[in-house]
Amino acid sequence: MSCSEQLMTALDALDRAFAPERPFPVGGCTFCYAEQDLDELAGPLHLISEDLIPAVAAEGPDHWDDFPRLYRRLVPRIVRPLVTGRLHVDEELIASRLVQAEWTAWDPLLAEALRDVWVAWWRSALDTRPGGPVSIRDTLSLVTVTTGSIRPWLDTWAATRTPAADAQLADLVDDVMFEGEITDLYMGFYEEYHATPELLGWLLTDVRDRVTDPRLDDPYVRAHLGPGQS
Repeated sequence: MSCSEQLMTALDALDRAFAPERPFPVGGCTFCYAEQDLDELAGPLHLISEDLIPAVAAEGPDHWDDFPRLYRRLVPRIVRPLVTGRLHVDEELIASRLVQAEWTAWDPLLAEALRDVWVAWWRSALDTRPGGPVSIRDTLSLVTVTTGSIRPWLDTWAATRTPAADAQLADLVDDVMFEGEITDLYMGFYEEYHATPELLGWLLTDVRDRVTDPRLDDPYVRAHLGPGQS
């Protein structure tokens, strides 16, 4: 089974895991949402309009009476278009919203199904050359912020020695090296995760032989390595 097929399988499993989440009365900001929108959100999941999903996916917790429950119920409608580049909402904002919804504290079956999607999505991203619907940087940012750790994703990347993974690596380096952003790089819409210490150290050690960008040798960049990494 290809990585893209594994991703589709994980998304289908996500749908099944979240299927028992039942509709419930949705209360929210009536300045931003009409009563018919709230009624729609309280109805069958598959009948919620394509236009309403992105708006709610991006909206902050203070707009809803029960934000965690609403976001949990909408996960299948948010995550599938997200990973296929059709949601049209900043990926880092979705990561921050999932953290605010405390997704890791949901029922273990739900959390595991979502975690399986992140793993499959990451593998699929590394199996695809740059230019896809979601950049490798945005994908890495989302899986890092939602799980609270960048290291597992970097370890998978280091172990994936393929032309596609190397092309994605070059794309990430070119992105984060622009104007020296790597020296103070945060991930998440609210900059929840300071990525520089781990990411820079990884670039200069684990995968240095796969990166040809000479900017990584700049003394200013190397000065931002953490203790014991130089």
